[in-house]
Amino acid sequence: MALIHPSAIVDPKAQLDSSVEVGAFSIIGPHVRIGARSVIGPHVVIEGHTTIGEDNKFFQFSSIGAAPQDKKWAGEATRLEVGDRNTVREFCTFNTGTVQDAGVTRLGNDNWISAYVHLAHDCQVGSNTIFSNNAQLAGHVVVGDWAILSGYAGVHQFCKIGEHAFVGMYTSLTQDVPPFVLVSGNPAGARGVNIEGIKRRGFTRPQIDAIRTAYKTVYRSGLTLEEAKAALAGQAASEELDADGAAHVRAFCDFLETASRGIVR
Repeated sequence: MALIHPSAIVDPKAQLDSSVEVGAFSIIGPHVRIGARSVIGPHVVIEGHTTIGEDNKFFQFSSIGAAPQDKKWAGEATRLEVGDRNTVREFCTFNTGTVQDAGVTRLGNDNWISAYVHLAHDCQVGSNTIFSNNAQLAGHVVVGDWAILSGYAGVHQFCKIGEHAFVGMYTSLTQDVPPFVLVSGNPAGARGVNIEGIKRRGFTRPQIDAIRTAYKTVYRSGLTLEEAKAALAGQAASEELDADGAAHVRAFCDFLETASRGIVR
C-alpha cells in the first residue's frame, strides 16, 4: 500500500506505486499515475490525465495537471507527463496540453523547479534544467536540456530556449534563445556565451572555443543571419574541430534553421 496520510483524498482509480508517499490534505485525481518512490507533499493537487515517473518530490501547495489556461480548451482529455527525479518546490502550477498542439505538456528528468514556477499548456521542457523562483513559461514554449531560467524570467508563448542557454533574472523573453547563449534584460539581449554553465558540464577548452567562435559569427561579425548560418555550416565541417566541438556548432546552426520567432540578437 502507498503511504497515504489519512487526510489525503486519493481517487480509487488513481494508479500509485506502493512506495509512493502522499502528504496531508493532498488530492489525487482518477486519471493520475505516479511511479515508485515519488513523494507528494501536503496540500498538493494532482489532477487531469497526469503521469509522473519515479523518485520525484513535490513540495506543498502545488497544482499539477489542471486544465490549460486557454479559452480554446473544450474539455478534451489532454495530458501532462513528468519524468523521473524531478524536484518541484512550493506553489508550482503545471497545466495539461491542448489539442491545438501535441496535446501534452512534458517535463523531462532531473529538473530543479523552484517555487512559483508556471509551466503552461503544451510546454516541452527537457532534462537537467533549473528554474529559479517565479520563472514563468507561457504556452507552447520549448526548453532544451541543461537550460537555466533565473528568477522572474518570463517567456512568451511559442518561444524556444536552446540547450545550455541561460536566461537572466527579470528577463522578458519574446524571441528564441540559441544553445549556449546567455541573455538578459527587458527586452532580452544577448550578453555572451554561458561559459560557467558549460564549464560545469565538463566541456573542454577546444569545445568552448568552438562555441565562442560560433557565437561571434552570429553576434559580432556583422553578417546577416543567413550569412551567419552559412558560416556556421562551414565551421561545423572544419577538420580542426573534434567530433564534440563540431556537434555543438551544428546544434547552434540547426537551432537557427528552426527558430520560429527570430532569435534574441
